[in-house]
Amino acid sequence: MDALLTLSQTTLWAMAVVFLRIGAMVAILPAFGEQSIPVRVRFGIAVAFTLIVLPVMVGTVGAIPATPQGAAAILAPEVIAGLFFGLLLRFFVFALQIAGMIAAQSTSLSQIFGGTAGVDPQPAIGQVLVVAGLALVALMGLHTDFASYMIETYALAPIGVLLEPSVIAEVGLAAVARIFALGFTLAGPFVMASLMYNLTLGVINRAMPQLMVSFVGAPAITAGGLLLLFLSAPVMLEVWLAAMERLVSDPDGAFP
Repeated sequence: MDALLTLSQTTLWAMAVVFLRIGAMVAILPAFGEQSIPVRVRFGIAVAFTLIVLPVMVGTVGAIPATPQGAAAILAPEVIAGLFFGLLLRFFVFALQIAGMIAAQSTSLSQIFGGTAGVDPQPAIGQVLVVAGLALVALMGLHTDFASYMIETYALAPIGVLLEPSVIAEVGLAAVARIFALGFTLAGPFVMASLMYNLTLGVINRAMPQLMVSFVGAPAITAGGLLLLFLSAPVMLEVWLAAMERLVSDPDGAFP
């Protein structure tokens, strides 16, 4: 009984240490950490990922401290690491929102569909892209890649080791720049279509000043925006998913 009690205490302690980082990461993970998902479900997802990562960490010699005496020293580094690595993936959802915002402003489709995927209002095209992207993440089975990503983070930031502020700042700024560039790239077709539309409208207005071009152009840009969304959304999501898969498969590439 004494041996069994010691084993159970050691296992629970190891699980608690792993859960600190995994729980923080799952809280903001794409698809699994959405605010529209009930808290109990997200807690169950965090526990499931913890049970996946735990055997790997237990099998690594010296990965988890044997005693809980240094629990206070482990708490902050693990939570910060979990939030940091989870935010690197969460940025990809922001990229879809940025692309949707630019596309909606370019094609006057800001609120034609209404509703949101979470609690924050966003333009209609952003709503469509975010929901489609999150569904694609689930359909492509990226939960297994997320588990590998979680395990790889322990090689980049060992348990109890606080990430250097300079590293967080450098990697964070690079990630923000990469996500803004990705968002602008995804919205490129809509920006080009908007430019051509406005140039054409200007030429028509100069040729026929008596014509109310706004009444003619509004339905045209709305229909054109919907058609362009239908044609370009699969390519946009393919590019977006490939960018996320590169980071998930090689998180070390985000570090200098």
